[in-house]
Amino acid sequence: MAITEDAPPGAEAGPADAPSGQEGRRLSSPLVLVLTLLLAVLAQSPIRGLLGTPLMQSWMTVFVAVTMQALPFLVLGVLLSAALAVFVPPSFFARALPRRAALAVPVAGVAGAILPGCECASVPVAGALVRRGVTPAAALAFLLSAPAINPIVLTATAVAFPRDPEMVLGRFAASLLVACVMGWLWQRLGRTDWLRPPAHGAHEGATKGEAFWNSVRHDTVHAGGFLVLGAMAAATLKAVAPAQWLRTAAADPLVAILALAVLAVLLSICSEADAFVAASLTQFSLTAKLVFLVVGPMIDLKLFAMQAGTFGRGFALRFAPATFAMAVAGAVVTGAVLL
Repeated sequence: MAITEDAPPGAEAGPADAPSGQEGRRLSSPLVLVLTLLLAVLAQSPIRGLLGTPLMQSWMTVFVAVTMQALPFLVLGVLLSAALAVFVPPSFFARALPRRAALAVPVAGVAGAILPGCECASVPVAGALVRRGVTPAAALAFLLSAPAINPIVLTATAVAFPRDPEMVLGRFAASLLVACVMGWLWQRLGRTDWLRPPAHGAHEGATKGEAFWNSVRHDTVHAGGFLVLGAMAAATLKAVAPAQWLRTAAADPLVAILALAVLAVLLSICSEADAFVAASLTQFSLTAKLVFLVVGPMIDLKLFAMQAGTFGRGFALRFAPATFAMAVAGAVVTGAVLL
């Protein structure tokens, strides 16, 4: 009988060594950073020449101004939003709202003022309210009003429009009006099979400290990214778009309103920062800017995705177009009265 000896550990690891070798040859983040910095050093002369052009200087001036003005409000809003979302239980809102849905809608709309955060925070909070038994009409009114009428957003609007204080009142009135109307419309016309029950909250089950910092990190990454994209878009629009085009669009009230409404949806700027972007569009009327400020926190590309993920695609496909139309109409009517 042949005697066999146990192979020493690792003796047959030849084929298994290949994946580790392949992994060693993969690009790592530090290597990518080094290569990027090296490329920037080698191309510094063309980059310096490009940044020295009047067009790029104008672009950078607008980008830095919008970003730096909005950043403090964004950070404060994210911190307060995370604190309220984690440490104030959703059952508090359920107990505070009236039992009658018709009365709960405006109360929930006004309650949106106590959640100083962007729309990224209002969607999961509204989902938590529905899970805790709050009537969907009231939860939806809260979802629409919270990003637009909270103190952080209104303060940022006042800072962005120091010579037009009526913009603060106009934004508050139009946003609250649209939120309440949409809540009442859902109460009247909404169907239960259109609204998918929200899934369990992403941070539920974690400690309060973990949930707080997870919420801060999530909202900072998302809201900060959209702030940068919005500032870049505003700077590009200001520096690249021919002034004649902007004057032509701004000269026609209907075109100006529709243009800024669509722009608010496409830019998807956080509500703590959108006032500074709107203020930079100096060619447009205050009413058109008000449309931008009312539409953006209620329906944009990221909000549509979040609403579809939380309440179902069927809900988002019905709720988003109705919200867009109502937001435009509410802002126009409010602007005609107050501005």
